[in-house]
Amino acid sequence: MARPRARNLPVILAGLLLAGGCSAPVAAQNRSAAAHAVAPAGRPAPAAPAPAPIAPAPPALRAVAVVAPPPAPVSRLWPFKHIYNADFVDVRAIAERYDLKASWVASGRIMQLADAHGRVRLRFENRDRDFYCDGIRVFMGETTVFNQGSLYVSKIDVIKTIVPLLRPAEYASQLPAPPRRIVLDAGHGGNDPGKQNFVLHLDEKSLTLDVVLRLKKLLEGRGYQVLLTRSDDRKIELDNRPAVANETKADLFISVHFNSAEATVTGTETWVLTPQLQISTQPEQDKAMVRAVYPGNHQDFANVLLGYQLHRAMLAGLKTADRGLKHYRYAVLRGAECPAALIEAAFLSNHTEALRIATPEYRQQIAAALADGIDDYSAVLAALHPAPAETRPAPAASHQHP
Repeated sequence: MARPRARNLPVILAGLLLAGGCSAPVAAQNRSAAAHAVAPAGRPAPAAPAPAPIAPAPPALRAVAVVAPPPAPVSRLWPFKHIYNADFVDVRAIAERYDLKASWVASGRIMQLADAHGRVRLRFENRDRDFYCDGIRVFMGETTVFNQGSLYVSKIDVIKTIVPLLRPAEYASQLPAPPRRIVLDAGHGGNDPGKQNFVLHLDEKSLTLDVVLRLKKLLEGRGYQVLLTRSDDRKIELDNRPAVANETKADLFISVHFNSAEATVTGTETWVLTPQLQISTQPEQDKAMVRAVYPGNHQDFANVLLGYQLHRAMLAGLKTADRGLKHYRYAVLRGAECPAALIEAAFLSNHTEALRIATPEYRQQIAAALADGIDDYSAVLAALHPAPAETRPAPAASHQHP
């Protein structure tokens, strides 16, 4: 069922500025809490077909926050220590800066940071590459390190992942206005079936298209303008998928997939583009990619915020295992000039999850959860940009690639 998009923005803003950004927006907090959740295969896919018309955007005028070009990053410097050839920040320094209380859950191994109400905001474990932000699993580039009586996390992980989630208000000037035009990408297609479950006769390409068509209908019902990279069974080259978002000046790009691994593996993964110099969750074979700057890296802060809200909503809506918000330099993410994420909703290789995926009802749940995540991301941005700089007409209808 479509959920109303109205939000109590002052309350959300207060939550962002005082309680921190990992928390779900107010409306999302009324949904059931997320359940606790490997690297997907590559994304191969010929040139995009000729455009087809799409329904025009709503004619009514709508206030849009016009965001100036991003200024220099936040100037407050983090004290760091050089450990194992990288710069690391003491977790207790994060606690001190954001008025959180650091305490050991297991001495020398697990440290948590809680707010004044005792609510655990962050949880780190020695030698782990992931941490938990308000109970949601998020992957970093470097492992957590125990050093001289405390835990340390890499400085780039603090700047590019932890702080944007904990305090997005610090990056408000570098975050976009709430999205209005969204491009949805159904993974695979044509002679590329994607993942397959031969026992149940399931092809990823058909399932992703079904979810995307359902999601399109839900989002349009909530006032968004939606375009598709494909609307039928055809193969689209990887570079042509984010190009649809770039050509149409979209505000979001969401690529939908299903996963495959050992038969026992279950759960949901969400992927966003790895920031420059950060190590991906699954390191790329081409080491030069780590130093490269891609178009998608201009949206690093928005990407992680989008990925977090999508991942959180998927866990809450599907009750799947939390396999984490992860980073990788996928081609469809590298080329997107707007905030982008790739969703691996569930595992076709697991018989139980595949049985669920095979039902229209479950695919509708996936679509609804994604729509909720987009709404939640939009609400966070609306709270950070409460006063529009100018009012202008809604953008003219653009084209859709079938």
